[in-house]
Amino acid sequence: MNNEKSRAAFLEAKKYIPGGVNSPVRAFKDIGRIPLFIKKALGPYIYDIDGGKYIDHCLSWGVHLLGHNHPKVIAAVRKTIAGGTSFGAPVTLETELARRIAGLVPSIEMVRFVNSGTEAAMSAIRLARAFTKRDIIVKFDGCYHGHADHLLVAAGSGVSCLHKSSSKGVPESFLQNTISLPFNDFTAVKDIFQNHRDKIAAVIVEPVPANMGVIIPKNGYLQFLSDITKKSGTLLIFDEVITGFRWHKSGAQGYFGINPDLTVLGKIIGGGFPIGAFGGRKEIMKLLAPAGPVYQAGTLSGNPVAMAAGIAVMDEISKKGFYDKINKTSECFFVEITGRLRGRKISVNSIGTMFSIFFAGAPVEDHTGLKKCDIKKFARFYRGMLYSGVYFSPAQGETNFISSQHTSSILARAAAAVERTAGEIRG
Repeated sequence: MNNEKSRAAFLEAKKYIPGGVNSPVRAFKDIGRIPLFIKKALGPYIYDIDGGKYIDHCLSWGVHLLGHNHPKVIAAVRKTIAGGTSFGAPVTLETELARRIAGLVPSIEMVRFVNSGTEAAMSAIRLARAFTKRDIIVKFDGCYHGHADHLLVAAGSGVSCLHKSSSKGVPESFLQNTISLPFNDFTAVKDIFQNHRDKIAAVIVEPVPANMGVIIPKNGYLQFLSDITKKSGTLLIFDEVITGFRWHKSGAQGYFGINPDLTVLGKIIGGGFPIGAFGGRKEIMKLLAPAGPVYQAGTLSGNPVAMAAGIAVMDEISKKGFYDKINKTSECFFVEITGRLRGRKISVNSIGTMFSIFFAGAPVEDHTGLKKCDIKKFARFYRGMLYSGVYFSPAQGETNFISSQHTSSILARAAAAVERTAGEIRG
């Protein structure tokens, strides 16, 4: 691989940008090499500034369900941007996108648009605290809900104590009302509710955790969370920034048949532009200013270009047979790579159009399992995949994705690269 231009770009970036990147995982620190600087993308491919071409399974961390530069999205953006980029005033496109989301997700009656998943999760929690008049938030080890101070809780497990922050600069007092529990652990949740039942404002969870790799909820676990929160007057918040619309028209909640009180969205609904959203029942959402006393605002919220891109995406995924086709193609690929890796200490977790490859001798079911994975082997595997022309998400604890532009023949090439590269790793 000739990455001299990327190497020079990275050195230059580090002069002006901390670590040379604007989001830590992009630095490839755990991969043991410099990151690739991307020049362009089209369909299932990305191209770096050195001329390299890669099958892309990162897809801007799950954003591009339709693949890069989808013609319908680009056309909608060009048409909208010709009239202006931002007005700081209402546009009808906001209502159009909100109507489409509410029409697809039964638990969502009203939507508030923001600019990132972090902002959406932070605002949903504020709203939940106002609605319940309670303070404590329960989250789960390894689940990431953005970098708001009170959600940066370390991934250690434990029921009896609150956790320290996983970032410097966060006062301990900010975390006094945040409890983090092991995911997929029924007993830990029961114990917390037994001790704090009347103080818990919300339980926030990724219905399929995707920030510690794809972790499948145990049978009945999400229903259990729904039942225990309802019984206790606590709100259940599904963080579907990643899972929202990824393999089901109503998100993971539609797939599992659970109606949370609030839902956090992002990524896919912006068509490649910065966006976030949260929504739920009218009685909760109407507490938001200016209708109610819960303040939330943003200069670029409801940006017309992001709204137009999101509408184009929603219209495409609403077409008959869209999910049947992409899910079938994905499932064939997962069966293929699982078979090719059989007999090695490597496991594949997958659901819908999402998958993770773990260098572990046992199935990974939670954050503790992720921490037992071999990071060094993954780094070698990742570097080998780049040499083979396949770009995965650059961390073992992140998720990989498939778009509607990943054909069976393209995925067959990726599967062959997975087998070949895994076979080259020894020790």
